Amino acid sequence: MRWSLPVAMIDSRHLHDLAIAAEDAGFDSIALPDSVFYPETVSAPYPYSPDGARMWAGHTPMPDPFIAMTSMAAVTTRIRFYTNVLKLPLRDPLLTAKQVATMAVMSGNRIAIGVGLSWIPEEFAFTGTDMRTRGRRTDEAIEILRAVCAGRGPEWVEHHGRHYDFDRLMISPAPDRPVPVYVGGHSEAGLSRAARLGDGWISVNASTPELATAIGRLEELRTECGRGAEPFVVNVSATGARGLDDYLELAELGATEFRVSPWHLYGVDAEDPVELLRAVRRFSDEVISVTRSVSPSSSAPRAD
Repeated sequence: MRWSLPVAMIDSRHLHDLAIAAEDAGFDSIALPDSVFYPETVSAPYPYSPDGARMWAGHTPMPDPFIAMTSMAAVTTRIRFYTNVLKLPLRDPLLTAKQVATMAVMSGNRIAIGVGLSWIPEEFAFTGTDMRTRGRRTDEAIEILRAVCAGRGPEWVEHHGRHYDFDRLMISPAPDRPVPVYVGGHSEAGLSRAARLGDGWISVNASTPELATAIGRLEELRTECGRGAEPFVVNVSATGARGLDDYLELAELGATEFRVSPWHLYGVDAEDPVELLRAVRRFSDEVISVTRSVSPSSSAPRAD
């Protein structure tokens, strides 16, 4: 069992201290959200709230995930970082691959990339990208990320696809270990993309029955793709999980990594930096240390 600390909507000034505390507390990774900007008006409903309304305000802190990951990596030594999730089709894949490769090298291979599509039409309109082709472009972008960050250092790569096309080029630095790519999404298309192209899957906040359904479908799709025996991360955020027994139940269902915001679990004010750190340490004492005492090898930091 591996443990991940999501730091969405946390004051950016507290992220260094949280990263250090999470590493000391035994968390394996930290998850960074991606929100390019907050459109005053959106023309589509938010898919994860009952009424379709966004549950955060425009002034909610959403630092650039790549800058935040790099900054936190500089003050830690072991803990890993990943995006949850990067809105990949809003970005040029080669420029993204350049950034990811540099982060991976400078952090000592402590970077993974979680990717998703984005649900906001205005994000595509205002960045000059095409929402209609976002799925197919994401597939190609994942292939490009994998080629540049394959784990063999700088090497010649090329890509000739429907949406992206370039001849042989080299990006340096490039990591000496592959950068894992995790895919988000509960739709059939998202689950299929994770099964076909991902090193893992990232859930949204969901109940245990919802997660069980998605994990079961993932297993079917991975078997159909001939990837059922390959290592695969199942990263979940369970809305109803409150203690060790709940996480053990999820592990039995196939979850391998658990995103937990201890301040929400314990009803702590997320704007109080002292209480944030206390909540991280409390969760470590009550849950993480117990799982590690049962299975000491689970504390080995891995991203794949």
